[in-house]
Amino acid sequence: ESDTASEISFQFNKHKKTPSIGSHSSDMASVSSVSGSVLSVYSGDFGSVDAQGTVEFALDYDEKNREFQVHVSQCKDLAVVDEKKGRSDPYVKTYLLPDKARMGKRKTSVKKRTVNPIYNEVLRYKIEKMVLLIQKLNLSVWHNDPLGRNSFLGEIEVDLASWDWSNRKLNWYPLKPRSLSAVNGVDHRGVMSLSIKYVPPGSLGKMCPKNPPSGEVHIWVKDVKDLLQLRPSGVDSFVKCYVLPDTSKKSYQKTRVIKRDTNPVFNHTIVYDGFHTEDLKDACVELTVWDHEKLTNHFLGGIRLGLGTGLSYGISVDWMDSTQEEVAFWQEMMLAANEWIEGLLPLRSL
Repeated sequence: ESDTASEISFQFNKHKKTPSIGSHSSDMASVSSVSGSVLSVYSGDFGSVDAQGTVEFALDYDEKNREFQVHVSQCKDLAVVDEKKGRSDPYVKTYLLPDKARMGKRKTSVKKRTVNPIYNEVLRYKIEKMVLLIQKLNLSVWHNDPLGRNSFLGEIEVDLASWDWSNRKLNWYPLKPRSLSAVNGVDHRGVMSLSIKYVPPGSLGKMCPKNPPSGEVHIWVKDVKDLLQLRPSGVDSFVKCYVLPDTSKKSYQKTRVIKRDTNPVFNHTIVYDGFHTEDLKDACVELTVWDHEKLTNHFLGGIRLGLGTGLSYGISVDWMDSTQEEVAFWQEMMLAANEWIEGLLPLRSL
């Protein structure tokens, strides 16, 4: 099932006796130390231009096909990114918030050398109307750079719950600077495909030669798609894994590096033993994706699998912050002993 595998023991007892308040993995410390300086890299925004101009679009919902449609017509008076050449190569990108990753992004074609691009394109989402009405539409305009150093040109957010759905006409809207929701993660970091399994102590029967004396958590990291491309040659990525609250070298595992690929296939399985069933509510599997370079590794995104209660063995910890999707994935594993649970989870900042 996988080309590489790791098996290590995980001892919880010492953490119950002497828990570390707010403990982090060593790699999380490096994330916090660099996050301020490389936030723009994570968001994909390398530009320093001020948002200006307007965008013309219309919204519609096709009841018959259960399809949300964003009619992107054109933009006017966009900011100039390359002042020497007096050019911008703009395109329009949309997300549905907050469920941006599962729905995926949509974007128009790129129009080169213009601050008044004409698109006349329809961006489509297959989604139920009731689900759509609890979301927001984030529509943003970007300058496309051949090296992936895209620059933000402006955006608008629409609360779909209060939208007038009888209005199907094209209208002009002013582009605004980045909103707080955009800075906090509108941009897509990628999606990780993985499976997890919990094997309770002695659950495989006395006759089974591989029957574990203690519980085991199996983590099968399959692949990641749509990683941010930091260099023209691509990205050299690998995945780190800890089971928190243990941040020791014994807990640390990583995959091999996949070079020059924004859609790396790792196919790596890690097995942690030493688990008891009651430990599952206090533990958290942290998987982070990194771009490998000689001098320093760049954080690309990660996930945390746990119950997201904010507590570990009665101690308040900030790493127990799993999203609803991550919590649901972990809970499904807890309820289905000895079964592989497959998931597709969006990477996020940690």
